[in-house]
Amino acid sequence: MSAPSSPASPVNHGLNLAQQEAVNYLHGPCLVLAGAGSGKTRVITHKIGRLIQMGMPAPRIAAITFTNKAAAEMRERAKGLIGKAAKDVLVCTFHALGVRMLRQDGDALGLKPQFSILDSDDVTSILKDAGGSTDAATARQWQWTISGWKSAGLNAAQALALAEDDNARITATVMARYEERLTAYQSVDFDDLISLPLKLLQDHAHVRQKWQALMGHILVDEYQDTNATQYEMLKLLVGGNPADSARFTAVGDDDQSIYGWRGATLDNLKKLPVDFPALKVIKLEQNYRSTSAILRAANNVIGPNPKLFPKTLFSELGEGEPVRVVDADNEEHEAERAVARIQSLRAEGALAQAGAQYKDFRHFAVLYRANHQAKPFEKALRKAGIPYKVSGGQSFFDRAEIRDLCAWFRLWANNDDDPAFLRAVTTPKRGIGHQTLGTLGVYASQYKLSLFEALFSSSLGSALGAKALGSLHEFGRYVNDLQYRARQTEGAEAARAFITEWLKEIGYEKHLYDGEDSEKVAAAKWANVMEFCDWMAQRCGGQIDDAGGATIARETKSLLEVSQTIALLSTISEREKDQDVVTLSTLHAAKGLEWPHVLLVGVTEGMLPFKLNDGADTPGGSERAHEAAIDDVATRLQEERRLMYVGITRAQRSLAVSWTRRRKKGRDMVTALPSRFIAEMGLDQTTVKEDPREKLRALRAEFAKKAQETAAAQTQAGLA
Repeated sequence: MSAPSSPASPVNHGLNLAQQEAVNYLHGPCLVLAGAGSGKTRVITHKIGRLIQMGMPAPRIAAITFTNKAAAEMRERAKGLIGKAAKDVLVCTFHALGVRMLRQDGDALGLKPQFSILDSDDVTSILKDAGGSTDAATARQWQWTISGWKSAGLNAAQALALAEDDNARITATVMARYEERLTAYQSVDFDDLISLPLKLLQDHAHVRQKWQALMGHILVDEYQDTNATQYEMLKLLVGGNPADSARFTAVGDDDQSIYGWRGATLDNLKKLPVDFPALKVIKLEQNYRSTSAILRAANNVIGPNPKLFPKTLFSELGEGEPVRVVDADNEEHEAERAVARIQSLRAEGALAQAGAQYKDFRHFAVLYRANHQAKPFEKALRKAGIPYKVSGGQSFFDRAEIRDLCAWFRLWANNDDDPAFLRAVTTPKRGIGHQTLGTLGVYASQYKLSLFEALFSSSLGSALGAKALGSLHEFGRYVNDLQYRARQTEGAEAARAFITEWLKEIGYEKHLYDGEDSEKVAAAKWANVMEFCDWMAQRCGGQIDDAGGATIARETKSLLEVSQTIALLSTISEREKDQDVVTLSTLHAAKGLEWPHVLLVGVTEGMLPFKLNDGADTPGGSERAHEAAIDDVATRLQEERRLMYVGITRAQRSLAVSWTRRRKKGRDMVTALPSRFIAEMGLDQTTVKEDPREKLRALRAEFAKKAQETAAAQTQAGLA
């Protein structure tokens, strides 16, 4: 690759000097420390353009992100900058890259190309079976622990060897049985999409060499969110070159590392300069999002955290409105004040400096630490008639009961859908156990068949007993019968009758009630099922269009036709981008987003930072355990401080931080204190106290006075 051209190159257009340096550095390992709002996506897309401009074939460039949404945005922006060549750049998540590697080379690990990817509910179900438990909470705890082990690169045998107590030993034993079942089912879980490609790269030289040759330059977005296995995977992918010329660009911010609880580790930032001594470190400190007042509060909050690479954000957008602190008596009072602030900011003439153009509901966000904090704000917004959406909440189509039904519909539409087969055949249970399914899975893999195809194979009887074979044949015939009937069922009424009868046949309502301790929860799930079935029936009747839920007249469809478009359903619930609504969101879900006006709520000790119960004062235990407890508290406090920093830096023009003197804890009200982070923001105490209701009253009085003056003038003019 030839030397970079001058910064005047078109690819550098509109970049500051630090961004230009990051874009033009092409010949070795590079770490771009991109502070909040400093234009990291711009740097990545421009660097893709630069690499292509300097002769790197587009298919040899990989940009890896953490969410499908971020990948889609990066793809669009790269296309806008580079044009057609951008479509050949591999822009995907770590997990999507893992899927690609396993589809192409998973046979080295015994995986067929059409292996199944299990969702969280499938995993819980298999773990309950593997651990001989009917308790979903226990299975979820196993799931969480096993996921952590996989993220750290451990298999069941290694986890068992390192187990320190009976709980860990039991979980490791369950993990071993779980791994056996996944192998038998030709299935992988979400964590396997990283750990298995890593195993491919580590253990199979021909696969490693192939993928190293394919990867000319790798760009990793949100690098601070990588876990141990993702780092090892990155190292092996770029390992075809000497360490001083490894071609990758890691873009991240140690101050925004807020996913320690799911395996992300700042050790990956510490390791980079050690593993790659020629690492070029470039800091992006100019923020294009927020005013100076907001950034000063952010810099002050993050200040006490130890720094791997010190940096200070600055802005050229001016001082802006002061950051406000709002205190309230309790959560309901806090919600009322939040609504009053939104109303006052939207009123004519309010906060002129904050930008008169930012008055739509979509310009406002209410951010909090945990999902349960949304409720009082939802009530207050509804009462005021203000439209809102809860971001990061569970989609209707992600509910277990809806996914159960979708699995059956998917299986009617495509018999080769193995994950749908596994879910349908075990939900509700029909006497077909994991050993039978395991044998079926091995047989299907051996003859390269789907599970459904294998079920009817003439030689399956040599692998299974007569009873097990009979149960499988009965299920297969039932699915074929449902498929035939669904093809003949047209129109809303016929579809509704068919689905109702089918749910009775499989005993799904009983299955829901048997699986829940609470009748209330089971009833709510059954209500969701009824709502979904009614919705499907309306689609068959042509009352709802596939394009997005609009109620318009269309031709009737068969239930099988509607089932074939089931994959569209989940996308319908996500078409909310352009809605003019206030966003309610957890801080974790808000990362990467921004709004002109942010209300950061519930900022009390015990909530943000979340309970730090420091174990350091617990009597008994060794001195080493005591020190470990202190270290753990310090580490968690640092992550909570980074979470506060992320919340502050979501705001563009105005920021209000609120806390309550009392808050709910279970059924009780407990005294609360303002979070230590409010003091750490270093605000001028004489200017930050605000009562939005007073401001709103003053505005209304001002409007009333103007209206009176106008009316008086008109009266005077009439008399004249």
